[in-house]
Amino acid sequence: MKESFGHRPVDIAKWFINATDRESGDAITHLKVQKLVYYAQAWSIALYNKPLFDEDFEAWAHGPVAVSVWDNYREHGFASIPEQKLKVKFSEKPLALLNAVNKKYGIYTAKKLENMTHKETPWLEARGDLRELDKCNTKISKDTIKSYFKSKITA
Repeated sequence: MKESFGHRPVDIAKWFINATDRESGDAITHLKVQKLVYYAQAWSIALYNKPLFDEDFEAWAHGPVAVSVWDNYREHGFASIPEQKLKVKFSEKPLALLNAVNKKYGIYTAKKLENMTHKETPWLEARGDLRELDKCNTKISKDTIKSYFKSKITA
């Protein structure tokens, strides 16, 4: 796998938070932003063989979690996260990917996205035989993410 695009997970999260259509009444919670960041990372790995960032996700009870994003937004709990200051500019490939992920996954609720990740091999493999709500901080393998999401690409 190639070196990452060099972004920080928190900047990817900020992009998704700011892309939320608040005028239409949409909101984005910590749970939802985690899943969007996860899907952006997964599709970057599958499509470009290059992650957006180096940090690994952990297989928490409510789905994949980037700990740096958790640390940054945990104070919001289940409340909507307000718009964020984002000083980073994304190059063409990452920006196109973020837009595509937002279009495909941003339409779903946080719980729907959580349930989707719970049916996918990368999270399931990292969790092993733990029960659904058992605490877990096992890293989700980027190689497993790559093979799983590559298998979802339609020719």
